[in-house]
Amino acid sequence: MTRLLHFIDSLSAWVGKAFGWCIVILTFSTCYEVFVRYVLNAPTVWAFDMSVQMYGALFMMAGAYALSQDAHVRGDVIYRLIPRRGQAAIDLALYILFLAPGALALMYYGYNFAADSWFYKEVSWSSPTRIQIYFFKTLIPVSGTLVLLQGIAEAVRCVLCIKTGEWPKRLHDVQETETILMQEHEELSGLESTK
Repeated sequence: MTRLLHFIDSLSAWVGKAFGWCIVILTFSTCYEVFVRYVLNAPTVWAFDMSVQMYGALFMMAGAYALSQDAHVRGDVIYRLIPRRGQAAIDLALYILFLAPGALALMYYGYNFAADSWFYKEVSWSSPTRIQIYFFKTLIPVSGTLVLLQGIAEAVRCVLCIKTGEWPKRLHDVQETETILMQEHEELSGLESTK
């Protein structure tokens, strides 16, 4: 079971990191646009559309990665005071009630949007360059599929935690400073209690 969970985690991480390069493209294109607009007085017609699509792609495709790293926003003020089994039960209920229907809606309706967009070879109506957007609409059902897959992995983690009282190990990438400090505090507390 752990190998399957880690495979899903690594798939989400790989896709999230691959689309993380969108921020580099977005940064360079924005810097270029600012330079040519304000220094050369020759603005581009494509920079705005490119920034919208790069940010949209980054946002859509990073959702599963953030879920795999337990990095989504939650009300930790009360949540961290609840025992692990209670945390797992709350998470499991939220995955079933909110994440799964949302991901399924992205898949179902996103597929219809993408299929129509490919059929008509849709272009941006607000763009003077009329750039194609059907490639980017394809990311809607793909991101829904990845989020659902990662959500299933997280639900399995919740069930295992409810049974054992411990969260299964996950593949770690980067962590917030607060998380690292809390882990160090728990380790120090554990060492002091054994003395």
